Amino acid sequence: MDIVYLSANKNTERMVEQCREFHPEAVVMNDEEAAGIVYNKVNKDGIDVLSGREGLIELAGRKDVELMLNGLVGALGMEPTLAAVLACVDVALSNKESLVMAGDIITKTMEKTGARLFPVDSEHSAIWQCLAGESLDDVRRIILTGSGGPFRSRAINTFVDVTIEEALNHPNWDMGKKITIDSATMMNKGLEVIEAFWLFRLDVSQVDIIVHPQSIIHSMIELKDGSIKAQLGVPDMKVPIQYALMYPRHVDAHWERLNFTECGDLTFQPPDLERFPCIKLAYDAIRRMGTTPSVLNLSNDYAVYRFLDGKIRFTDIPRIIESAIEKHEWLEDPSLNDLKILDKWTKLLVENF
Repeated sequence: MDIVYLSANKNTERMVEQCREFHPEAVVMNDEEAAGIVYNKVNKDGIDVLSGREGLIELAGRKDVELMLNGLVGALGMEPTLAAVLACVDVALSNKESLVMAGDIITKTMEKTGARLFPVDSEHSAIWQCLAGESLDDVRRIILTGSGGPFRSRAINTFVDVTIEEALNHPNWDMGKKITIDSATMMNKGLEVIEAFWLFRLDVSQVDIIVHPQSIIHSMIELKDGSIKAQLGVPDMKVPIQYALMYPRHVDAHWERLNFTECGDLTFQPPDLERFPCIKLAYDAIRRMGTTPSVLNLSNDYAVYRFLDGKIRFTDIPRIIESAIEKHEWLEDPSLNDLKILDKWTKLLVENF
């Protein structure tokens, strides 16, 4: 496997290291200043350096690769996913927001070009693996597991006092700040419900969530005869990433394995919708469709970053999302341009909350 293109936000040191190790043809830095720094260090080696959203979309739309891994955070990842499938390039998709924002547009494009999506989220990778050899007609439901985050047992009346540091302290997974906050609100699980709807084309009533604090079972499917298939493993994103890159093979790897005699009890409980209102907002959004999932995602993105900047309380996040859903101008069949307009409107609403 050869790496042809790389992208990053603004970590110039790591990008330069990877350029020297993998010798890509081109790279893109989302941050303009970072792009200039990288250019000065690697352009002499014949590596093109692009920048910003336009650079991401340009590289994603090139047809000289077989697979693009999209690990971008938030709504920024949607257009590169669309650009890749338009170019008939398969996408290993870690950016669930692509399908939340534009699931209909992306899936219709895939039908025309033949491009495929390979899920990288641990839950959707688990479902993907469990579905191997099964007919969707035989599937009663899929069950997405979630740890419940750091506030699974915390008193609800103290949520208003949640600090940034507390929200970033995930019990099982080591992730970026945005997705860690999404896990704390359990919006991450709500977005995964919408992603699962588009990936596996089951009715939303067939997509369930169960809280599994140990994060050993990554997700399950229940078949119509009552049989349940589950994918288990240590909570390590290297496994689903490698499977998406090497699909359909499970190749040898040298990392921690699951030891059943040491992992302890595996427990389960239903999600608390009063404690985590973002889950209900996500289910309501996919049932209403149109622009509702898009505004749900956009308002969550902007609200989470406002929280990380210390501008709003933790409990303001679902309030902002609900307000954006109620106030936005709903469209049944939004175009890409409609979504760009909605993005600007949502950003302004959140900033003025």
